[in-house]
Amino acid sequence: MGRTKRAVPKAGDIVITREAPMGDVCLIPEGLRCCLGQRQVLLRPDPRKIDARFLLFALQSPYIQFQIGWSEGTGSTVSNLRIPVLESLKIPTPPMSLQVEVATTLGVLDDRITLLRETNATLEAIAQALFKSWFVDFDPVRAKMEGRVPEGMGEATAALFPDSFEESDLGLVPMGWAMRTMANVSTVGIGKTPPRKEQHWFSEAPSDVRWVSIRDMGAIGVYAARTSEFLTQEAVDKFNVRQVPDNTVLMSFKMTIGRVAITDGEMTTNEAIAHFKLAPDSPLPTEYIYLHLKQFDFSTLSSTSSIADAVNSKTVREIPILVPTPDVVAAFQSQVGGLFAKLKNTEQQAQTLATLRDTLLPRLISGQLRLPEVQVAAEEALCV
Repeated sequence: MGRTKRAVPKAGDIVITREAPMGDVCLIPEGLRCCLGQRQVLLRPDPRKIDARFLLFALQSPYIQFQIGWSEGTGSTVSNLRIPVLESLKIPTPPMSLQVEVATTLGVLDDRITLLRETNATLEAIAQALFKSWFVDFDPVRAKMEGRVPEGMGEATAALFPDSFEESDLGLVPMGWAMRTMANVSTVGIGKTPPRKEQHWFSEAPSDVRWVSIRDMGAIGVYAARTSEFLTQEAVDKFNVRQVPDNTVLMSFKMTIGRVAITDGEMTTNEAIAHFKLAPDSPLPTEYIYLHLKQFDFSTLSSTSSIADAVNSKTVREIPILVPTPDVVAAFQSQVGGLFAKLKNTEQQAQTLATLRDTLLPRLISGQLRLPEVQVAAEEALCV
């Protein structure tokens, strides 16, 4: 494997990100013409020594990602994957015939994972379209102003919407609705990173506390469940790292701004990620906040750094959000709640397969498993 300078990417090359986030990898497919970004490194596998797809799976594995994770904090301004660290990554290299078999076997699982994620992309697009229609374009309100019946809803739901607008600090909003801030509708918290030089605070053990990084958020869908690193409970207690409750919205606000996810279970995050904890009497549900932040224009937020994109925690707390009347919120939740339940279930299936894929890699390399056994394991995982 070689790192190339000023090379044009070609089919079979692998691209890995150096920062914001670190360690994301992809394989250049046939027919794609592209160029590298400033924070990316091109790897050109030597076909005499390593199969490109095998290398891709190896770089995505927890074993390699953990090696990458320990390089965090090496930059003077932003965390980055230094070239010497990249060149020193320990990549398993079994015989070429076994590499090809491993890549083919894991490819079967990857195809299933891709299909599940495509299904979820469709479900999320439906939810986003509904949110935009109701709370960005105000289609039902405009229809009633013009004497038309709002499309796609019954009379009872249409009756919940006003037929006029009023002025707010950010322009016209439907009558009776209010512009608020994220701090008004939630308790905004920020994560924390224990000292990186003291490695005993971090672990690879799933029995420890999940710790979400921006890189993790770049690798997930709607729900955050899996993390590449964990914190020991001692670290969480000693450094007072905030525990983020289940079903809470996360948002990155440093380096890579605007990655949004919902927690699947309790977890912690690093200091580049904010979370929005809801009280039982919050006027807005988790799904509404998630969809709002997904379509929010983060370019309107000021930057606190001339080197790395960032906004400060005060700015995060002041992000504006529209609060409709409780009846409209309830009607919206009744429509998107089922979509998000399906999203969560499908993502859990995809995660089960991804975990299976990662645990199979060392067993396939050692020759302990063959393709038929993996296919059976995949079918069983989908049926859980």
